[in-house]
Amino acid sequence: MKISLIVIMTLTVVSTNAQEAWTMQQCMQYAVEHNHEVKRTELELDNYKAGRTGAIGRFLPAVDAGIGAQYNFGRAIDPETNGYTDVSTFYNGYSLSASLPVFDGFSRLHALKAAKASVLMGQSALRQKQDLTALNVLQAFANVSYYDGLVKMAKEKVEETTLLLKQVQVLEEVGRKSSADVAQVESQKAEADYELIRQQNLLASAVLELKKSMAYPIADTIRCETPTPCANNSQTGNELFPHWEQNIPTLGNNPELLASRYQMQASKHEWRQARASLFPSLSLSAGLNTTYYHTLHSDAGQSFRDQLKNNMGEYVGATLSIPLFNRLQTITNIRKAKNNYQIARENYEQKQLELAKLSREAWQDWQGYQKQAVQMTHKVETDSLAYQLTRRQFEEGLSTAIDLHTTSSQLLQSKATLLQCQLMAMVKEQLVRYYNGETIWTE
Repeated sequence: MKISLIVIMTLTVVSTNAQEAWTMQQCMQYAVEHNHEVKRTELELDNYKAGRTGAIGRFLPAVDAGIGAQYNFGRAIDPETNGYTDVSTFYNGYSLSASLPVFDGFSRLHALKAAKASVLMGQSALRQKQDLTALNVLQAFANVSYYDGLVKMAKEKVEETTLLLKQVQVLEEVGRKSSADVAQVESQKAEADYELIRQQNLLASAVLELKKSMAYPIADTIRCETPTPCANNSQTGNELFPHWEQNIPTLGNNPELLASRYQMQASKHEWRQARASLFPSLSLSAGLNTTYYHTLHSDAGQSFRDQLKNNMGEYVGATLSIPLFNRLQTITNIRKAKNNYQIARENYEQKQLELAKLSREAWQDWQGYQKQAVQMTHKVETDSLAYQLTRRQFEEGLSTAIDLHTTSSQLLQSKATLLQCQLMAMVKEQLVRYYNGETIWTE
């Protein structure tokens, strides 16, 4: 009994958690954490960080150690007498060397700066991908909320027409309504049933699109919490973003623009790194080596330890490399790097213009939908009043079922348009925040 009770309680808790409604922020947060494109961008960022680590390592000395063994048989050179011998010998060598580039035309410095700019570019690209993923989920969430609202309106319409049909049938029995009126109301009831089924199908498709945008398991059930689009209507756009009042969008923190800017900086340092190949390079090197030699099948000769000590040699050197001619490869690389920098600069300037246009459009759309929502609120109120009056007149025999259907359809359309304006104002507000450089997918 105790085990059964525990199982029932566990299933109840799991069922309750599964039925909890997802908020807009929770959907966006889940999508950012599970989206495959975001994960690929994270791996690309890790590659940029690895490149930065490699660029830092170029400033450190290179240290190499080597061990070699050689078995000689037949005619060979005796390392003790430096003469030829035909006995079998064993030769063993050990070496340790280090090299450090002193000057390379600042190639390593520009490579490090390019790697740092690439890391910043990768971070901005990751944030851009996260924000775009969140915006896609936001649009899909708004669509689900829109069709969910239409389904609720359609259900209300079905209940209303069902009640009206019963009422008209009673009035027909007492002689106050004709069979034609009953037929018209039955037609409206069938139309309401059809509209409910259609909106339910559209809602199911919108939920599937939301799951896809979130990378959510398609087979699992998800229920969205109805948002409150008008929560921020007490504050106008100019109060939330004062700089927009002077028609000046702030795009400096936009991740898309930042990624383009850091790409331009990386290309600039890569161009300078290519030009560094024209300068001579200077490097220092040092090392030591020793050997061990033994004639096989002979007990003569020094011990291993003595030979390592006696044969020890050290060296210190400096190398100056002056580029003279490498079949125009340096000139070609410099030219390509310069063109890549100019392309990145053109892309950055173009991106500025595009984002300025898109941000202004988003701002205007946001303001427009807010104003439309206010007007549609008044229209819903007046259409509701007109429908109530027409229905009362229909009950008293002063209007027809066609008039009642017209006012009812007009009220339903007004409610749907108001809901659409409210949701689109919410979406456009988040889009303005994105262009303003804010992170929209965190609480």
